[in-house]
Amino acid sequence: MQKNKLLLALLLVAGPGLGAQTLPSLPVQDYDYHITENIVSPIALGLGGLNLTFGGDYFTSYDNPALLAENTATAFATSFRLKSEETLGFAELVSASNLLKDKQFMYFNLITKSAAWSYQPVASVHVSQQAANYSSSEYYDYQLDKLQLSLAGTDDRFPKLAGGLSLKYLTGRLVYLKESGPDMERVAFIDNKVKGVSGDLGLTWTEENVKWGACVYDVLSYLRWEDYGSESLQRRAALGFQWSTDNLALLAGVQGKVSGKPGSTYHFGLARLWTWNSTAGSGNPVQQNLIIRAGLFSDKFDGTDNISYTLGSGYNYNLFRFDFGLTNAGMRLRDSRYLFSVGIGIQ
Repeated sequence: MQKNKLLLALLLVAGPGLGAQTLPSLPVQDYDYHITENIVSPIALGLGGLNLTFGGDYFTSYDNPALLAENTATAFATSFRLKSEETLGFAELVSASNLLKDKQFMYFNLITKSAAWSYQPVASVHVSQQAANYSSSEYYDYQLDKLQLSLAGTDDRFPKLAGGLSLKYLTGRLVYLKESGPDMERVAFIDNKVKGVSGDLGLTWTEENVKWGACVYDVLSYLRWEDYGSESLQRRAALGFQWSTDNLALLAGVQGKVSGKPGSTYHFGLARLWTWNSTAGSGNPVQQNLIIRAGLFSDKFDGTDNISYTLGSGYNYNLFRFDFGLTNAGMRLRDSRYLFSVGIGIQ
């Protein structure tokens, strides 16, 4: 009897550990999502891939929520990404911060005075691969979505200073299957859900023609897998500077990791605005705007191939707005990635 009790006690203690060892390794190992490759705004993309100071962007809640303090309009905007096809290996697709699909909507944003509500697919990968000799196959499907509320405000005692906060709720799912052998026996299978929360903090400081902006992304974050415990998003920080007149703006910024391996990128942008009035069918004057943007960014400026060049434009007519941006490395236009956005004012 004593031996049976002892055996039962050992099983109760060791059982959970033995069960945990049977779980296959989680293929999602990278949680660094606020990278230039995942940018949602064609305006920021045209300005060198980072916007911490330019308030005329419907997607400011992504790079710096503090810029919402300048907003007085109510509008809905969405952006869409179009990327040239390229061949990537399975390992590249399931890493590299879980690359998004080549063609997909990137961001849905409802912006009001000093606030914004947005939805973003943070990660989206669907890969099915089979060996040339049909000896093995892998299936990987990972989706992580974000719902975000962004708020901003100022204090009369410090009129030059504005602050912003973004609160994020994340939810997703991973399905992974690996089979091998002549009978394609199952080697690993995962079907797991993940939920989490995170937050960004942003600031701007304005001095006549000069503005500074800063933001810390995912400063506090928590992702909880059903069977694999918790993870944190990679924290990043960015600092930006802008000098502007009524129709010209020059921007510079840097973004890097708060902790972990070095990975800073440096961003530079230029924007030129033209404005004119026309008469609508009702006879009332309507303002129109055309803007041209150009920029570049890199982690090391030691050769053309290591520099990403950006170009963009935007047109605004009354309550309607259209913007696009593109980027390519080494001035190879055929490899460009494109972002388009459409915004419609509600009032």
